Amino acid sequence: MPITYNPTIRQRRLARTLRDLRLKAGLKHSDAAEVLGCAESKMTRIENAQSGIRLLDLRALLDAYNVTNGTQRAEIEKLSRDAKCKGWWAQYGNVVDSAYAAYIAIESDASEIYDVETSLIPGLLQTPAYTEAVIKVQVPDASDEHISTMVKVREERRKVLGGDNPIHLWVILAESILRHAVGSADVMREQLEHLLAASEETSIELQILPSESALNAALFGPFVIMSFSSSSESDVAYTESTTGTVYYEEQTDTEVYQTLFRRLNVAACDVSKSRALIRRAIAETADK
Repeated sequence: MPITYNPTIRQRRLARTLRDLRLKAGLKHSDAAEVLGCAESKMTRIENAQSGIRLLDLRALLDAYNVTNGTQRAEIEKLSRDAKCKGWWAQYGNVVDSAYAAYIAIESDASEIYDVETSLIPGLLQTPAYTEAVIKVQVPDASDEHISTMVKVREERRKVLGGDNPIHLWVILAESILRHAVGSADVMREQLEHLLAASEETSIELQILPSESALNAALFGPFVIMSFSSSSESDVAYTESTTGTVYYEEQTDTEVYQTLFRRLNVAACDVSKSRALIRRAIAETADK
């Protein structure tokens, strides 16, 4: 079922993890409440992300749920601590709305991202000039200050691609994106050259879905699948439309997007051919 995320996304992930562990252990809410010596309603609030949990109580539940793996316990405890912390994006609260903040929170915690785009270069691979041009189109009355701040936010997001443990990013782009006129010809040329360079990074896989592929008809909009290094956490799928965003966390839902991504992976050009298509698009911008 679709769920609506809020800025306490890590608390939601912790709540989901504790629920799954309880069910795996074959325990009821009443059993968990007895472990903590609390009302059953408290356990309901914890698993609905409406209430936090103390470290001592968390450890007691992990014992009751037979979670003995030290690494897994450490990951869950870290998630609990992080749920109480604000991310770097909090400093941009005046321009970053709750929906965008929720997405950044998941993105910053993910270890792998599988991104399918139908209209625009994904944010993690955008140049500042391209980002600025997109914002001007999406928010025609945006002030220079707002645009500048949003560009900074996008630059901060891109840091997940660097460092000692970069996120693994696999992107499939509809070929038409390479020819969408976003900004001037110079902006597009710079963006495409950046895209080509990004495809050389070992942590980035980039494929182009050719325009003649019949699978283009199956793409009603972009979607993202985010996976996490913790074995106790399930994937999260994200979709968006003009009126809002939806996240899916149930396995039956995320598997639908995983299956579609695998189909697109087969239908899309391989890395070498994808780079050739990008080079061709770059050459076309020189004629404009």
